[in-house]
Amino acid sequence: MRIKVINPNTTWAMTAKIEECARAIAGPGTFVEAVSPVMGPASIESHYDEALSVPGILAEVASGEKDGVDGYVIACFGDPGLDAARELARGPVVAIAEAAMNYAGFLGRGFSVVTTLGRTRGRAADLVGRYGMQARCRGIHSCEIPVLELDRDPDARKVILEACFDALERDDSDVLVLGCAGMADLCQELSAELGVPVVDGVAAAVTMVQSLITLGLSTSTRGEFSRPLPKNYAGTLAPFSL
Repeated sequence: MRIKVINPNTTWAMTAKIEECARAIAGPGTFVEAVSPVMGPASIESHYDEALSVPGILAEVASGEKDGVDGYVIACFGDPGLDAARELARGPVVAIAEAAMNYAGFLGRGFSVVTTLGRTRGRAADLVGRYGMQARCRGIHSCEIPVLELDRDPDARKVILEACFDALERDDSDVLVLGCAGMADLCQELSAELGVPVVDGVAAAVTMVQSLITLGLSTSTRGEFSRPLPKNYAGTLAPFSL
């Protein structure tokens, strides 16, 4: 099977890290390709960034459909463009916040999210509500490290670890969810140091998509997620006309 992991930002160094983590968890016979769109923000840290990332995501889904991709992962913790991607794709589409929160719910009574900037906590809280996780999510915390500094700041790992310890203490939670695809490579190391399960959404989403494909399941097209009605789009969106 073929799974396409879409990093909605245009920073290829981050995409390469995501691909490495995704391939490490994929099962035998599963080919994983991670991509960045040709258009979009360098990182996603605001509603503005998120909105402008969606056309690039949809272009990658449309390209994958032509190439015979079996399923997709959207590798940004804001889960941008998820509903629209599900309208376009024949196979399953899973985003990393959705996957991580669901997996965390299997592992303990309550979980905490540790993300990058404080300004993104509201979006994470919105997704907690959307996915029905209010009773399980005990807190959303930020380490105040911008996404692109996760690999550049030599103190990033230390700061993230301290934020995780603080989240566990303040929330009395059993599980941690990492709130950024750029943290995917820290999962096992943090879990060993913290002594609790730490869920990375990239790995969770890849295994979830893989399982859905194996089961022969995909998004229902009976109603809301049926293919969009054909129409023309104007200006720079003209290539998106159906």
